[in-house]
Parts: sequence; C-alpha cells; structure tokens
Amino acid sequence: MANDPIHPSNRLIIPALGSIYGGLGTFAETLLRVVAGLALVTHGFPKIMNPLGPVGLVETIGLFPGPAAFWAVLLSVTEFFGGILIAIGLLTRPAAFAAMIALLVTVYFHWIVSSEGYAGAEKSILWATIMFYFVIRGANAHSVDARIGKTF
Repeated sequence: MANDPIHPSNRLIIPALGSIYGGLGTFAETLLRVVAGLALVTHGFPKIMNPLGPVGLVETIGLFPGPAAFWAVLLSVTEFFGGILIAIGLLTRPAAFAAMIALLVTVYFHWIVSSEGYAGAEKSILWATIMFYFVIRGANAHSVDARIGKTF
C-alpha cells in the first residue's frame, strides 16, 4: 500500500504517524463503542429501575401512536439493554439503530417541543451521530459479534 497514492500514509504531513494512527484505529473505535454503550447504560439505569417513569416525558412529545407507557418501557429497555449490547459488541447494528432512533426523538424533543434549539439538542445530535456510525460500521474485531463470527 505504500505505493498507493490514495493510502492515508502517503497524504500525511508527517508520514511516520501513519503507523501510529493505523495501529490505534481499532483501539479507538473499540473505546468509542464501549464508552458510548456504557454511557447509554448509565443513562438508562434509572429508567430500567422504573420503566414507567418516562411516561410523562413521552406524553409531552406527542409524537407516537399508542399508549405512552409502551414507548416509555421501550425507551428504558433500549437505553439500558441496548447500551449493554453496544458496549460488548453483540447485535451492535440493531442496538445502535434503536438507540439512534431514540436519540433522534430527543433531538426533536429538545429542539422543537422544548424550543431549546441547537443548544438543547447538541448532545443528542452528537450521540445520535455516534450511534449512526455503529449502525453502518458495526462492531470490530474486539466484540462478541467477531468472536461468534456473525454480524447483523
């Protein structure tokens, strides 16, 4: 690949950094996945302890058909158990997709319903983008998906 003009190491201002970047790429991706998953678990823990707690929040959004209790429980399960799945890298794509949808709803809630604009939705936008990355990329070699040799 050293002769490949498109290879990143041929475009670096300091080409010697290419091997460092290449060597740390998988570690960085794993770290991002684990931290993102654990952050969702931490955020979802109070919800899973009281899955009907978010009913009032879900009702204020006014976006979903059906009972708010169903969506509140689904939110609780998505954040807590989805976070675990993302952190360990099992069923990473579907778990990240579910989390991304939940986060996009929070973008709508903060930006539109609460009229907070970008300032209120900023964290949700960042987290939804991280989840989108894992929807497309999936987990890497340091995951349960890789250990079992199957991915969604």
